[in-house]
Amino acid sequence: MNKNFLVQEIIRLKKEKNAVILAHYYQDEEIQEIADFIGDSLELAKKAQNTNADIIVFAGVHFMAETAKILNPNKKVVLPDWNAGCSLADGCPPEDFKLFKEQHPDHIVVTYINCSAQIKAMSDLVCTSANAKKIIESIPAEQKIIFAPDENLGKYLQKETKRELVLWKGSCVVHEAFSLDKLIEIYNKNPTAKIAAHPESEDHILKAAHYIGSTSGIINFIKTDPAAVFIVATEAGILHELTKAVPDKTLIPAPTTEDNSCACSECAYMKMNTLEKLYSCLKNERPEMLVAEELRTEALKPIKKMLELS
Repeated sequence: MNKNFLVQEIIRLKKEKNAVILAHYYQDEEIQEIADFIGDSLELAKKAQNTNADIIVFAGVHFMAETAKILNPNKKVVLPDWNAGCSLADGCPPEDFKLFKEQHPDHIVVTYINCSAQIKAMSDLVCTSANAKKIIESIPAEQKIIFAPDENLGKYLQKETKRELVLWKGSCVVHEAFSLDKLIEIYNKNPTAKIAAHPESEDHILKAAHYIGSTSGIINFIKTDPAAVFIVATEAGILHELTKAVPDKTLIPAPTTEDNSCACSECAYMKMNTLEKLYSCLKNERPEMLVAEELRTEALKPIKKMLELS
């Protein structure tokens, strides 16, 4: 299907159905271009909570659309591709996590938003990379904590908050793909560059970074820091909005261990969404995200606590 036709039809259907398109920074450029709002997990959760639209089209991955539905039981939430998952969410099965939680009965559970509704329902608090430090610091010092599912983010938080956390062993395939050797090689060629990394990255990458933060944090850092060159260690989709925001700065995606076509780290799940699938899901209003009411109310509690704290 012709791109111009798709774009026109999406705009028409959006108006006709009072729909809003929320897109994550890791989406393809053409989806970011047509979205009503682009953000990271925290920003999108807040947008989903405050929208007046009847239909939310969530161009992201499965757990994000699920979170939008948990926050909006009376709105229709659709997603372009039902199979757009997440290695972090998939790597934390509810039955296994239930056993893990039972092994640490005196701990409260803080989970990263990149998990399923079932995991959120077993949690006391949910966080994103943008507010994780704040969430951990809101918990009394003597209280023991389980942190799941991202082990790299958990290790980073232990250092930042000086708290002992019991960590679930999960990871993000995108942020574990960066090569330190190649990163150093690029840095040596660009010695004035600043390295910005997402805390889901491995420790050796974070040690080399000048700035560590969430997607929105990295964007703000690059916008405000006086440096002219930046090496960006997160999903390459972030570069689209950033290039527009800082046209005078040079942005280099951090290299991966794999020799792939873009020499950067891309989330294959995020890239499963296409303009054609976006059009189809808006036109047919499916696949639709549904969450059983009992599960939804349990999963909502830690999300609400997070939104109140942030």
